[in-house]
Amino acid sequence: MHSDQVDVDGVDGEREPARLTPTGNPEVDAVLDTMIGLPERPVAEHVSVFEQAHDALRRTLAGAGQAAPPAAPEG
Repeated sequence: MHSDQVDVDGVDGEREPARLTPTGNPEVDAVLDTMIGLPERPVAEHVSVFEQAHDALRRTLAGAGQAAPPAAPEG
């Protein structure tokens, strides 16, 4: 994970939400977004969140490189 994903204490002692650096891959970014609210969720739900994230990342990885290459310019 990126170093800028760590929660930091605000001025009044409240925690500020984590900020994520986009990866450039919308599918991966969507999975990472599900992790932002994890500290506020009950610990009993964490395993389910991680399993869903793992499954989504595996599907994304399995499809990596399968996109059609850009068409060659005509001319």
